[in-house]
Amino acid sequence: MITLTIIQILHVILNVVWWIIIAQFVVSLLITFNVANNMTIRSIASGLDQVTEPLYRPIRRVLPVMGGLDFAPLVVLVLMQIITIVIDNVAASFMAGVG
Repeated sequence: MITLTIIQILHVILNVVWWIIIAQFVVSLLITFNVANNMTIRSIASGLDQVTEPLYRPIRRVLPVMGGLDFAPLVVLVLMQIITIVIDNVAASFMAGVG
């Protein structure tokens, strides 16, 4: 039972991180296209950058710079999806063993 609880907690954490990355993308678009260029939006962007930078840093070391495009968020989202699949398979295996 504790294993399923841990798996559910991991799902919640992955979902929160996913939404943080999506919010960072949207905020960066607002700033890039000068739609919302006030201090509140910039402080939100700064906070989101501080949260996501530890995730992006190792990937940015490996990925080459591609014309100013940052693919680190996409790589993190793909890796998170792979982790979710692994977690789901572990949960299914656990449930099959228990049942």
